[in-house]
Amino acid sequence: MAASSNSQFLIKLSADLERDEGVVHKIYTDHLGYLHFGIGHLITENDPEYGKSVGSPVCKERVAEVFKKDVQNALEGCSRLFPDFQELPEEAQLVIANMMFNLGETKLAKFVKFRAALGARDWSKAADEMVDSRWHKQVTTRANRLVARIRNLTN
Repeated sequence: MAASSNSQFLIKLSADLERDEGVVHKIYTDHLGYLHFGIGHLITENDPEYGKSVGSPVCKERVAEVFKKDVQNALEGCSRLFPDFQELPEEAQLVIANMMFNLGETKLAKFVKFRAALGARDWSKAADEMVDSRWHKQVTTRANRLVARIRNLTN
C-alpha cells in the first residue's frame, strides 16, 4: 500500500512531526529568522497570515488544515525525489518524509550521496551522509534521532 494513503503511516508521520516541529498556535520566528506557525509551516505570500506580526494568533483549525497540506506536499516531494520511495522500508519512508518536511524538496535534493546510499539500501552510508551535513548541525537533536532510525535498519 502506498505510504501516502496508509492511515497508520500518516498517524506515525504526524506524531513524529508534531514532536520534532512542535505545535504553535501563533506566528513565530524559527532559528533562521523565517516566520512560521502551527507545525513548522513556513509562511509564504500565499498565506493569509503573510504580513502579520510575530505573536499573532492562529486557530487550531487553520493549523490542522495547513499541516495536512504540508504533509501531503512533503510526501509528493518524496515520490518525486525518490522514485522507489514506496518500495523502501516504512521506517526509511518515515525518516525521509520527516527530512522532506523539514528541509523541503530543493534542499533535500542536494543530499546526493544520501540519496544514492538509500537507492543502494546502504543504510550505514545513508546515516553517515545525514551526519555529514549542515542540516545535522542546525537540528542536531532531531537529526540524531533520525540518523539512529536509519542505522537501525542495518540490524
